[in-house]
Amino acid sequence: MAISEKEARPGVVVGVLAFGGTVAAITQTAVVPIIGQLPSLLDTSAANASWVITVTLLVGAVFTPVAGKLGDLYGKHRMLLVSGGFLIVGAAVAAMSSSLVPMLIGRGIQGMGVGLIPLGISLMRDVLPPQRLGSSIALMSASLGVGGALGLPVAAAVAQYASWRVLFWAAAALSALVIVLIAILVPTEAKRGDAGGRFDFVGAAGLGAGLVFLLLPVSKGAGWGWTSTTTLGLFAASAVTLAAWGWWELRTGDPLVDLRTTARPQVLLTNIASVLVGFAMYGQALIVPQLMQLPAATGHGMGQTMLGMGLWMAPGGLMMMALSPAGAKLSAARGPRVTLAVGALVIAIGYGSSAVLMGSTWGLMTMVCITNIGVGLAYGAMPALIMGAVPLSETASANSINTLMRSLGTSVSAAVVGVVLANMTTDFAGHAVPSERGFHVGLLIGAVVALVAAGVALTIPRRPAEPTDLDTELANLSTRSVSVAKA
Repeated sequence: MAISEKEARPGVVVGVLAFGGTVAAITQTAVVPIIGQLPSLLDTSAANASWVITVTLLVGAVFTPVAGKLGDLYGKHRMLLVSGGFLIVGAAVAAMSSSLVPMLIGRGIQGMGVGLIPLGISLMRDVLPPQRLGSSIALMSASLGVGGALGLPVAAAVAQYASWRVLFWAAAALSALVIVLIAILVPTEAKRGDAGGRFDFVGAAGLGAGLVFLLLPVSKGAGWGWTSTTTLGLFAASAVTLAAWGWWELRTGDPLVDLRTTARPQVLLTNIASVLVGFAMYGQALIVPQLMQLPAATGHGMGQTMLGMGLWMAPGGLMMMALSPAGAKLSAARGPRVTLAVGALVIAIGYGSSAVLMGSTWGLMTMVCITNIGVGLAYGAMPALIMGAVPLSETASANSINTLMRSLGTSVSAAVVGVVLANMTTDFAGHAVPSERGFHVGLLIGAVVALVAAGVALTIPRRPAEPTDLDTELANLSTRSVSVAKA
């Protein structure tokens, strides 16, 4: 049974929720080191094996808004436990798989657990004192980077020296530990904002279908052909489905997503900036690993193994957590919109630094650290802006939609960067590999997108229309240094 808010220790609560976010992020990257082995492990083709990654992203994008709404209706603490349960079951199913279909089912179930991160951020608003909220949100947001930073090299080491099934069993064990810690140490929110509402099943189905129709061609368009009947047909189906979904949401009494709230300038512009930041974040995460692992004989590759690449990139993720207190201080002093704009500018500077740093592993690591500092600042500011503009009854739902916007940005980034690198190649030992110019173009696109994100952030209104927001809580934060240890 969960403890009461009076019995809870804020530092422990934040630590448990941040650990849960880290574990959820690790589940996303754990399969990357074995993706090349999956065709033989699962007796399938390379094209089919790629669905092991795609299905998790698709299901996560569809289920995250659903988890957020259920959290607002029936309790965020309860839905945190449910999300953790999905992570356990999904990992266990994947660990026992010997063919493609069970693996896809397991990875899809794992995708249903990624709502744990926005739910955890939303619960903080309910159970933490205002003076701890800003730094706690920043730390929870940084868990995304830490999970990715730690997950990749650890998974590579396990895949290299042990059975691949250990990856999934370890994920299941960590997820079980998360559930136990949340159940024992994290309090249940005392007040639920919308206890009398009902769940919008039609809206959930409509949004899910629209997102699948959109994300499938974005993810697979390069293989299917961007002008193929399948790709264009799915894009058209997405437009029609999402338009019909929007019509329904505006007319139902208990919508899955309150589009009127979403249309408020602070929420709308923050979500637009989130798409752009998600794009910029994922661009370098796709480009740098390839540069690290290309043979040095190409003239621009670093010749690193998968494990070596993961270790070189790990400091970037850790920088997100190390700088989270600075982001909280900046939000307290200047407002989260400024923190978001500064974060986007730092991302652009990181991309720009590649012009002189791309020639060595140390240079690439430095570039990753700079960009991830910006990502950490931006990701910590987004939930504060969203929660500052929505009522308590819509906190989890609104945060989940914001998480979805970032996912859309990463999906589009994968498609754009993939097209650039696939079409700008050079010959190496009889094989086409991405050229140095292709990498430069990809990095330039990331820099431009980050600058646009900074511009959008600066257009966010200084104060939301509604007075019942997080800005008041952030304004009450003292400007003294907030350490990660205290958080």
